[in-house]
Amino acid sequence: MPPITAGTPIPPPSTSSSQPLLDLIIQIVSLLLLSSLNVRSFVGRWQVLHSKLSTLHSALLEVSDSPHWSENPLVHTILPSLLSTLQRLKSLSDQCSDSAFSGGKLHMQSDLDMASASLSSQLNDLDLLLRSGVLYQSNALVLSQPVPGSNKDDTEFFIRDLFTRLQIGGVEFKKKALESLVQLLNQDEKSAGLVAKEGNVGYLIHLLDFSSQPSVRELAASAVSVLSTASDESRKRVFEEGGLGPLLRILETGSMHLKEKAAAAVESITIDTENAWAVSAYGGLSVLIEACRSGTPQLQAAAVGAIRNVTAVEDIKTSLVEEGAIPVLLQLLVSSPTDTQEKAAMSIAVLASSGEYFRSRIIQERGLQKLLQLIHDSPSFNTIENPLRALSSLAVSDPIARILSSSTLFIMKLGELIKHGSLVLQQIAASLVANLSISDGNKRAIGSCMGSLVKLMEMPKPAGVQEAAVGALASLLTVRSNRKELMRDEKSVMRLMQMLDPKNEVISKTFPLAIVTAVLSGGSNGCRRRLLEAGAHQHLQNLADKNVAGAKKALQRLTGNRLRNIFSRTWRE
Repeated sequence: MPPITAGTPIPPPSTSSSQPLLDLIIQIVSLLLLSSLNVRSFVGRWQVLHSKLSTLHSALLEVSDSPHWSENPLVHTILPSLLSTLQRLKSLSDQCSDSAFSGGKLHMQSDLDMASASLSSQLNDLDLLLRSGVLYQSNALVLSQPVPGSNKDDTEFFIRDLFTRLQIGGVEFKKKALESLVQLLNQDEKSAGLVAKEGNVGYLIHLLDFSSQPSVRELAASAVSVLSTASDESRKRVFEEGGLGPLLRILETGSMHLKEKAAAAVESITIDTENAWAVSAYGGLSVLIEACRSGTPQLQAAAVGAIRNVTAVEDIKTSLVEEGAIPVLLQLLVSSPTDTQEKAAMSIAVLASSGEYFRSRIIQERGLQKLLQLIHDSPSFNTIENPLRALSSLAVSDPIARILSSSTLFIMKLGELIKHGSLVLQQIAASLVANLSISDGNKRAIGSCMGSLVKLMEMPKPAGVQEAAVGALASLLTVRSNRKELMRDEKSVMRLMQMLDPKNEVISKTFPLAIVTAVLSGGSNGCRRRLLEAGAHQHLQNLADKNVAGAKKALQRLTGNRLRNIFSRTWRE
């Protein structure tokens, strides 16, 4: 190709080969670098353009030196538009170099600014191509989809290529790149961390905007959803790049399919408390509540999960309630799949434990009845924990405590949970038994759980379980028949003696002393004799000698006047 000089008309781009086109562009840039120094009008703007042209010249030479640049389809999308911009600049340069130029200054300023902006955009695209390294590797290899377990370097290179195509290419390039990205993320869970590190997650989030082509936007939402749920690193990156706001907008106005993707991402992002606070800042509380109210089951499950996460933020709880969350959460308790029920129950439990204002709002919305219904209707103990926690918090209110205390069905359920529930359920149920004013008849009805309470007294963890067990057992032992029943239980008596033994330093003596005192409070000679036979006297004497609180009182009860001639009698059952 002959060299182009000042005044030479610029030929149209060649369509048969990319090399002549690149050579032509480099020649024009070289010419513009010279002419931009000789302009007589708008010198300041041409100085800025000269700097950009100089950077462009270096980038084009680097492209030319890249071994596989001509194989990359993105280059073929950049060069023609770049040539068009340079042709426009050549025309403007000729006009600004003409001493006789008398055209409109404002019009020329506008033309120069638009050409400069186009040049900046194209320069940025070239920079992306060069930094990605895709021009240094064969196009055939670049397009190869990594499989799980692929070499890390190959996967990283593939990700950089995808994001280069995503940012530079047109709609079809973007769609194909996103399809490959979603496939990669779904096939290899480890790839999310690499995408967060090597990819432009901010640009991916930009594609969630409503101005994006619908199919591109949907694929971008799928990719962001997977990134948000795949790993801590990728989830953090999505939030830091501003992903929460666009996701909430999709959750508010997108298609149902997009809403489901967005809700899953929001639920995952809000797992981190420092992220959850931002939901309120984006106006997302009402959006989440509406999704719970009218979404598909899948959407409801994710949205209520996000609400559960948000309830951990103290400053947001009141706003959440004022937006109408409680009636929606309570409805989900009784009309949803198990997973959704559990999340709704956890949200209610957190709110119920947060103060009288929240408890009164729950009670106003018939929360007590719905929680009891869930506990009684649940086929598995797995879904009971959070409803039980909520009831435990509501029981702080005297009217609620009276209702629960008078419910034989509920008291029987507590006894069943103490005997057969998980350790956490046992603790919550024991705490309720300890704090409710249960009738003697109901105490007798659940007396069979006393052995389980004695076992709980030996558990140092979780915190508070021993106190709950002692409180519940002491309450049940106010009934005479329960005291006798406990003393008939060989295993329970032996456990009490082991805990009472001064040599056993693991268990605080406060717990067994409280139970021994409760057993002896009725004055039953049979109970005294059973404790004496089990060795309680020696343990109590040793503890009293060490001035252990409560030991002397228990010893006095054990050795009272009613012990006269006790050993000559048969222990009455």
